[in-house]
Amino acid sequence: MVHINRVSTSKEISEEQAQFAAIEATTTINLTPEDEADDYTATVYGSKYAAEDLPRHEMPEREMPPSVAYRMIQDDLTLDGTPTLNLASFVTTYMEEEAEKLMVDAFSKNFIDYEEYPVSADIQNRCVSMIARLFNAPSNEDANTIGTSTIGSSEAIMLGVLAMKKLWQSKRKAEGKPYDKPNMVMNSAVQVCWEKACRYFDVEEKYVYCTRDRYVIDPKECVDLCDENTIGICAILGTTYTGEYEDIKAINDLLVERNVDVDIHVDAASGGFVVPFVNPGLHWDFRLPKVTSINVSGHKYGLVYPGVGWVVWRDPKYLPKELVFTINYLGADQASFTLNFSRGASQIIGQYYQLIRLGKRGYRRIMLNLTRTADYLAANLESMGFIIMSERGGAGLPLVACRIDEDLNKHYDEFAVSHQLRERGWVVPAYTMAPHSEKMKMLRVVVREDFTKSRCDALLADFKQAISTLDQLDVKKIEEHRQHALAMRRRSTMRSPIYKKRATDHFDEEHSLQAKSGKTHAVC
Repeated sequence: MVHINRVSTSKEISEEQAQFAAIEATTTINLTPEDEADDYTATVYGSKYAAEDLPRHEMPEREMPPSVAYRMIQDDLTLDGTPTLNLASFVTTYMEEEAEKLMVDAFSKNFIDYEEYPVSADIQNRCVSMIARLFNAPSNEDANTIGTSTIGSSEAIMLGVLAMKKLWQSKRKAEGKPYDKPNMVMNSAVQVCWEKACRYFDVEEKYVYCTRDRYVIDPKECVDLCDENTIGICAILGTTYTGEYEDIKAINDLLVERNVDVDIHVDAASGGFVVPFVNPGLHWDFRLPKVTSINVSGHKYGLVYPGVGWVVWRDPKYLPKELVFTINYLGADQASFTLNFSRGASQIIGQYYQLIRLGKRGYRRIMLNLTRTADYLAANLESMGFIIMSERGGAGLPLVACRIDEDLNKHYDEFAVSHQLRERGWVVPAYTMAPHSEKMKMLRVVVREDFTKSRCDALLADFKQAISTLDQLDVKKIEEHRQHALAMRRRSTMRSPIYKKRATDHFDEEHSLQAKSGKTHAVC
């Protein structure tokens, strides 16, 4: 997700510099070096750069030695969290050294240049074929499944929504009917990229709301919401909150039974690389006739570093021709359907490495290990008094979603537990659930490839310590701890305390589910 940043004004920069100068002016001892240190012989911390602020607002006039630039930026980055302790994210934090070498070697390759890098282009085609077959794409003589790589599932979803909208519009135009009010049916627990896709492409969101006892889409309510303006249904294979798989087969069967001319796009961002190996008997993919497109994130359980996703269509007829551009770029004809153009080849090559390195058995072993670890974590958290909201035994994603049992009458909430764990280095997010679930709060732990049983035991020990600490604090102290934790998290080397404005001050939006209901968006 790209964040909007506000550019500082000249006045703010001057005030910041004046403040720094005023602090130096109060010193009575001369701290100026006797002579200007030699940039190339002084140590990094003996050079003049160590006594200056890193450039923030404008490019510097002169160069600096590469070792200094590297060290200063590296020091800045130490204030970031540790990826392996970030249990909020599904994004891959470990790859083998051989995969990393292949990806580094491909840094300079512009993937869009098919003529110059034909093997990289063919590697994408190999990945599309393998992933489509993993999703049980039709393989009969007349089959013509197509797909493409994307930057991630967000782009893949944008492409899927665009295709469904244009297909619906073309059909309505041909029938001489209005085509200006498209809508799409989805669960209110969707990730924010679905809200964005609908907002950006003028599609009305029609939500099936969660309840306090149901966190996935209700198939009957979902199909009941469909009308002549419905371009498609979003069904999620692994919701971001509880990791549950929505009953895609039930939605499909109802559409067929009622003869409703609406297709399903499956958001398999997280579950697409889990279900085929853990629960292959679950019908959710192209085996269902109403499923016409599927997206998946290669950088989640596809086990690739951030920056790659995939989208597959059952047949070219579900991808309107007017969205595909046949272009001649750098000497090669190619069909293009993307929101981006130039991009690196590294992540695609990383995906291919994982697919052929691990094979189906390798992926199965990893996903089964993660499932067992998630079940172990769930059982232990349940013994501590948490109510487990996620599925177990492979019936959902390898994650644990839980909430505090109200019957225990704790004087703190899930956010307080999250703040306590953060003090120990863990990022275990707390969320306010989707609308109509009575603003239920929950914690979520994503079990990734590098989250071993040993690391799980360390987390459980800190969970116990966090609960013990909170049990001994009164309400006032807990609130003080919460405010302190928030202040520490918001501290950034990118923002001076003298600034009066933020980028978000300009965008007081009221259109999102978060603004309307207090829902907080789960991290992908």
